Amino acid sequence: LPEKACDTNLLKIASCLTKHLNLCLNVDFTKRVLKGRATLTLEALEDRFSTLDTRDLKIISVSANGQEASFTLGSKHSFKGTPLEIRLPFDISRGQHVIVEVKYETSPSATALQWLTPEQTAGKKYPYLFSQCQAHHCRSMVPCQDSPSVKHTYYAQVSVPKDLVAVMSAVRDGHEMDPQDSERIVYRFRQPVPMPSYLIAIVAGALESREIGPRSRVWSEKEFVHQAASEFSETEQMLQTAEKLAGPYVWGQYDILVLPPSFPYGGMENPCLTFATPTLLAGDKSLSNVIAHEISHSWTGNLVTNKTWEHFWLNEGHTVYLERMIGRSMESEQFRQFKAMGGWKDLQDSVNTFGPNSPLTNLVPSLQDVDPDDAFSSVPYEKGFALLYHLEELMGGPEVFMEFVKSYIQMFAYSSVTTDQWKNYLFTYFKDKVDILNKVDWNAWMYTPCVIMYDTTLADACIALSQKWIKAKEQDLNGFKESDIKTLSSHQLIEFLSLLLQEDPLPLTHVKKMQDLYNLNSYMNSEIRFRWLRLCVRSKWEEMVPVALKMATEQGRLKFTRPLFREVYTFEKYREEAVRVFLAHRAAMHPVTAGLVAKALKVEQSQSTGV
Repeated sequence: LPEKACDTNLLKIASCLTKHLNLCLNVDFTKRVLKGRATLTLEALEDRFSTLDTRDLKIISVSANGQEASFTLGSKHSFKGTPLEIRLPFDISRGQHVIVEVKYETSPSATALQWLTPEQTAGKKYPYLFSQCQAHHCRSMVPCQDSPSVKHTYYAQVSVPKDLVAVMSAVRDGHEMDPQDSERIVYRFRQPVPMPSYLIAIVAGALESREIGPRSRVWSEKEFVHQAASEFSETEQMLQTAEKLAGPYVWGQYDILVLPPSFPYGGMENPCLTFATPTLLAGDKSLSNVIAHEISHSWTGNLVTNKTWEHFWLNEGHTVYLERMIGRSMESEQFRQFKAMGGWKDLQDSVNTFGPNSPLTNLVPSLQDVDPDDAFSSVPYEKGFALLYHLEELMGGPEVFMEFVKSYIQMFAYSSVTTDQWKNYLFTYFKDKVDILNKVDWNAWMYTPCVIMYDTTLADACIALSQKWIKAKEQDLNGFKESDIKTLSSHQLIEFLSLLLQEDPLPLTHVKKMQDLYNLNSYMNSEIRFRWLRLCVRSKWEEMVPVALKMATEQGRLKFTRPLFREVYTFEKYREEAVRVFLAHRAAMHPVTAGLVAKALKVEQSQSTGV
């Protein structure tokens, strides 16, 4: 530490590195707060200067090695929160450890925490809490060094009402009655693998679990648990496939938590406890590629982590690559190519949304004064994958390139990396092919949109059938048969409907004929149903409007809910009905979902909140 800091006994926490976190949390559903004690083991460094990150936390007291320490809170930033600076009551030298304890309370509006009323759950009987810390929301739940560049282990004790169960992104370590309150239970957890703060996760609710493999359980409310156990029965096979590709799984347990219907996201890779939306419960395992993606994060993201959010593509591009290599091993190379084509369409949608010249379409965007949440899109996922796929073709094929990815994981395991570090290792690993790597237009890949082609074999049938429907006149409809889609997989049926949605609305006669022949109303796969209902409403099939609104409100995944409401709202005759249904269901929605749907329906804030 600089002499001046030692002379004044002033230790700014970020001149230290967090090595371990011990958390004691009391979940208060009445006040919608966590009452906590965070004990951080910090190692003094020589040249790091920042602070502990907090956001809307009520700091009650701070101590260091058991002695009271004074502290100050800096000015509040719009999305970074408020820095916490601590003055130590003693000198410290670099390399020494100090234990800092912070007693605090979260805000009811903490951005990391979602408090659900019983009505927002499947069971309708008990409240529910879940966290979502990525990218930088952990600071609203725990005072911490909230950066992906800092990794540490953690232990936790969580007290909840006795009718509820708590789980975390860690290995379960037993539970007992709360010695302070016989109406509560304390659950214990340990995470011995160092990880960044954004992967700390907590859930409390009326949870049940079922074993689905030698190291896996599925957790959910009882309404989903049997279906989830069946849907995710291939988890161990996916884990073993990933281990063959990427090396040993180091996290011990791999559990899946299916959240209540209001959960607005697809999945989250919290270690030992992947979060999943109930809309993945298709009944035929066809949407389990999301689980393959979250499993892949156990290596790329959780074990090797982007050093800052500008390098987010290192997490997501490699994870999509590994996810699709798992699909290749379990299905076929054509299946991998087919999924890559669908991903490329998602990338084009993001580029169109941001604009082709937007810096947020760069693989490595500048996020100076940009909230990482605002930059979130498919760009780091699909542009990152496309770069890796391009390199795979140049370097000798999937087997050769997967060996590089495995070596990269081994080289940087337990650490955080930048794009330059990744690129330098790429050139070192393929030292005999540097001349080829030097011909790659790195600037174009990192800073401009780019074009790449995939094998269309599995898509050809989808393209042909969609074009036949688009070009058909009314007199041609008898040329379609029930058998048209019999040979199409669920993935191909999704692609077929996606292609139709890219065109002008089909005539109502065509859509009704499609239902007569294919009985698409009977499909419960959420991805198929979502696209089919949008197609029906777009073609102004009035009977399907209430069906579309039912799907929009019986689950709250943003990917489905907002577009369905938007389609009905665009059908002018049912515009008022869309608003009425939204207002009737708003209280049961996640605030993020409700806010974005309100904007899509042009509902005033005062109207949407009932003020």
